[in-house]
Amino acid sequence: MWYYKKAKIPFNVHNICYNVKAKIREGCPIDGKYLCIDLKSFYASVECAERGLDPMTTNLVVADPERSDKTICLAITPAMKKLGIKNRCRIFEIPKGVEYIIAAPRMKRYIDYSADIYEIYLGFFSKDDIFVYSIDEVFINIAPYMKKYKLSPKQLAVKVMDEVFKKTGIRAACGIGTNLYLAKIALDITAKHSSDFIGWLDEQKFCDELWDHTPITDFWRIGRGTADRLATKGIYTMGQVARADENMLYKLFGIDAELLIDHAFGREPVTIADIKKYKPKTGCLTSGQVLMRDYEFYEGKLIVREMTDLLCLEMVERNVLTGSITLTVGYSNALKAPAAHGTKKLPFETSADSVIVPAAAELYERIVDKQKPVRRITVVFNNLIADDGFYQTDLFCEVSDKLLRNNKVQRAVVNIKKRFGKNSILKGMNYESGGTTVERNSQIGGHKSGE
Repeated sequence: MWYYKKAKIPFNVHNICYNVKAKIREGCPIDGKYLCIDLKSFYASVECAERGLDPMTTNLVVADPERSDKTICLAITPAMKKLGIKNRCRIFEIPKGVEYIIAAPRMKRYIDYSADIYEIYLGFFSKDDIFVYSIDEVFINIAPYMKKYKLSPKQLAVKVMDEVFKKTGIRAACGIGTNLYLAKIALDITAKHSSDFIGWLDEQKFCDELWDHTPITDFWRIGRGTADRLATKGIYTMGQVARADENMLYKLFGIDAELLIDHAFGREPVTIADIKKYKPKTGCLTSGQVLMRDYEFYEGKLIVREMTDLLCLEMVERNVLTGSITLTVGYSNALKAPAAHGTKKLPFETSADSVIVPAAAELYERIVDKQKPVRRITVVFNNLIADDGFYQTDLFCEVSDKLLRNNKVQRAVVNIKKRFGKNSILKGMNYESGGTTVERNSQIGGHKSGE
């Protein structure tokens, strides 16, 4: 965990930026230090590239045609966005008169494209100066490369973007900033209004041009909840945040106010180098699933057992153990009822499915209302620690041979799945009616892998 010197406020890896003294330059600043590059409508652009089509002129959506018209489009082309259609719309929300191509998700193909594009970035920059933010977005520290390439930040951005387009057919947008936050804001707000899809910001330009920008939710890390709380104080812009009483903001947001105030002035303290150095003291493993239909109580219990079993294998693969599990179960959307939530402490730190799966099932039975259909399930293994190979159950028990055998079996299963595929070895529960493991093993991120 890092601490901002001014107030000893903890920051996580998403609180990324670098506080610098800005200089105003004509056009793009010479002292721009960071690029934030985003691949435009990435999934849809890949599908267009595969078909030899131009996403700027082609109406195409990425969505599973086997689902209902309520399914969410994972991406739409810029051509459809120009028609006023929202990116994450549902199929039925697309106007009836609009003709379009529907492409089934191919997550493995998108990952391959992303890897290829990352290789292009490595042709210009060291991996130490690149932070991969998502499958289609990266931050790059360009300060060490300005003398080498003898190009302005904008010229360098154009060179990289052109190389990506030449080799993959994928267009990119870019934000340039004197810190990481400003690079992100330049991408999200400024670049989309630029003819070359490049925007730039320093601290002064941020204040001059974006202090009155609305809606405030356009700014990175300001969600609907934050915006609603600010609205209760009559605050609707970043300029109003900057002018607001800091004590009031701290009462409203606690330590998070420090980050909000810095962002209001276009400041943040953390560099890519800081992100690379960051090592969390504790970690967790999480698995979440939105079910395709409402499940009855005992069907939901099966899903919890499946999800827990897979997370146990992931722990074995990572050589970590957990001492507690947390379960969150959301009910049918029609009920609008609060989700069931609970945590169970295990008798000892372990990765053994023979211990954890029954514990998860017991927790489910304890917290979930048997009369309410289940629609969403999240399983979390908390406070992971390294597996040192010892399996002492308590102070008065010898090392359990049963747990050792269990661990050997789990490791064998992991190795088989790695070699022959996730569905190469399954348990009886995976074949029960309502089980989802077989289908989920053919997906990436809850969507079809395309393999």
